Amino acid sequence: RRSRLRVSDCFATYLISQNHIKEGAVLTKYVIRGGKPLYGEIDISGAKNAAVAIIPATLLVQGCCRIENVPDISDVHILLDILKQMGASVCQRSHDTVEIDCTNVGDMEPDPTLVRSIRASYYLIGAQLGRFGRSRVALPGGCNFAPRPIDQHVKGFLALGAEVEETDAYVDARAREEGLQGGRVNLDVVSVGATINIIIASVLVPGQTVIENAAKEPHIVDLANFLNTMGAKISGAGTDVIKIRGVKALRGGAYSIIPDQIEAGTYMAAVAAVGGNVLIKNVIPKHMDCISAKLREMGARVIEYDDAIRVQKVRRLRRATVKTMPYPGFPTDMQGQIGVCMTLAEGVSRITESIYETRFFAYCEELRSMGAKIQVSGKTAAITGWEELHGATVKAHDLRAGAALVIAGLAAQGETFVENIHYIERGYENLIGKLTALGAHIQRVED
Repeated sequence: RRSRLRVSDCFATYLISQNHIKEGAVLTKYVIRGGKPLYGEIDISGAKNAAVAIIPATLLVQGCCRIENVPDISDVHILLDILKQMGASVCQRSHDTVEIDCTNVGDMEPDPTLVRSIRASYYLIGAQLGRFGRSRVALPGGCNFAPRPIDQHVKGFLALGAEVEETDAYVDARAREEGLQGGRVNLDVVSVGATINIIIASVLVPGQTVIENAAKEPHIVDLANFLNTMGAKISGAGTDVIKIRGVKALRGGAYSIIPDQIEAGTYMAAVAAVGGNVLIKNVIPKHMDCISAKLREMGARVIEYDDAIRVQKVRRLRRATVKTMPYPGFPTDMQGQIGVCMTLAEGVSRITESIYETRFFAYCEELRSMGAKIQVSGKTAAITGWEELHGATVKAHDLRAGAALVIAGLAAQGETFVENIHYIERGYENLIGKLTALGAHIQRVED
């Protein structure tokens, strides 16, 4: 039976899926003594969103992939555990270098408990479908800030000649009797996840696949560069039309992941909100243009170098208007961080969320408990700047909202306790160490 995947509300699935993480994580929290400016230098880690696409894509490769600049975060560890459970050879050469050999992996079902703990596990569907012609994967988990359907992924799989079925908790994809063939898919909306999954699924499929209205994010270009390094034929990544000419096989090789745009942007926003002068190293300044421009508009000093950015707060921030957009627009994953800057800026700022409108509810109420003045109406939040925030006990409800609360705690007067930190550690490597090196007073403690 061929069917279009129902739009699933991932909220319930996610709450169930996080149990194995929460067992070890709910006992810990961040304790922050705020009001101390940040000074010094930090290095940005490899991009989370690139790593969680590239690691499943190694399933397509016959031979060993040496992946460098891999972020040391829980999402990466879970994906590596999934591959090991499926029969891959995984060797951690250093804290940021891993060798993965999926030559002997079979078409077995990935561990449902692990799959349900992260959103990026849906890339396993495309990888298994492309390599084996069939896949059975549990519905993914991930941050619980909005329902995020995978109907555009399925549209791509159908265009390649797959049949897609679902049960209450699984996605089953299988090539039709005549096999998979290259096809053309025009995405109804710009979707990063669907663009990545269709690229992965089509690399080994005979013929040419064309993705129209494709997403353009840097980590999509990074995935394409990785696959091309292994022998794929992908062109147009970074534009709205991507073409994939199927090849018979991919062979092993070495690849280094790009720096994390959102991690860098988070530290930039932290300096703008808290104060200080920080050199942020191992970045690609071009990827940061949308964030740098907005911080400059708000009054921060942003200086770009070849592979670094210096951010300095020289005055109280000015109000601004932000609308989140697909790349190269202002990223939705920076909404909360720039929102914290706005709570301390002069005047009334506004954020319009064009991608996940319910994202405001992941952090706005928590910021209100710290003294922020925020009014949310539909897709727009109006933020009236105030002289200062005050410490409070707050809970992270997703990865980026958690990062925003850390920034708020660093800027606030008094002591802030951030709970549910397992969300934050999904995407930020050595957050405590990096902030401490800048002079922040932040500790990870057990209750």
